[in-house]
Amino acid sequence: MNPEADISEDPAAERLAQAVRAAEQALIEFEIAVETFRVEVENFSRLHHQRLGPMYARLDELEALIAEAVAARSGSAEDVRRAREARALVQPLPGVEELLGGWMDSEGLFPEATAMLTGQSVQPPKRVRPSDEVRRAYRELVRKAHPDLAADEADRQRREEFLVRVNSAYAQGDEATLRTLAAEWAAGPVPGQRRASRSEELYARLEWLAERKEMLSAVAAELESSAIGAMIKMAPDDPDGLLTEIADGLVAQIAEREARLASLVG
Repeated sequence: MNPEADISEDPAAERLAQAVRAAEQALIEFEIAVETFRVEVENFSRLHHQRLGPMYARLDELEALIAEAVAARSGSAEDVRRAREARALVQPLPGVEELLGGWMDSEGLFPEATAMLTGQSVQPPKRVRPSDEVRRAYRELVRKAHPDLAADEADRQRREEFLVRVNSAYAQGDEATLRTLAAEWAAGPVPGQRRASRSEELYARLEWLAERKEMLSAVAAELESSAIGAMIKMAPDDPDGLLTEIADGLVAQIAEREARLASLVG
């Protein structure tokens, strides 16, 4: 007997099928939100290290120089101790691995390793948040090609492989590649209509969706509670502007400490 006929003749099963479809769409939207935020956290972390790392290092160096100048003037044991502690906080010169590898990602991987694992560019991102056009193209593609909309296992595998490329392009803010992928998807085979499932299968599907949502909620909570996630939450509309604001504050601190050092050694 045709399962579609079973559901079409069973109002309760049809309502259950509608609930499953609604839950699938809601989960897709939630996954998009989590993934876009994850990209922002990763990009912010990389850019924070790349742009602001040298400023923090300069501040540490100035603090050590100031403490050493104070100790040289006073000669007190307490000032000498403070100077040693300040010097110990100064980051050492980069080793060979850092010079060759550049920045590390949040997993402690150098870019070459990341590129081999993910296919992403070894270049750090230009912005924390991809442009509005990139985000729009990404959302539209995910909504169309999400594996949860697969008609069968072969279609699911095709969608999963396609989304790996979509996610990679989005992480790099590559609008041109996303448009090419959108054209590729539009020209590809059209998945068959999803067959209606039996009521037992629909209930199982709802349970799986609920478990998936719970897992994604945990991922989202971890991202939001991280140091970088908390910083992004301070400026949700302009995380790139927050980096500039932090940099301006560091420049002012550096200038103040350089002036103090000059007064001590001048």
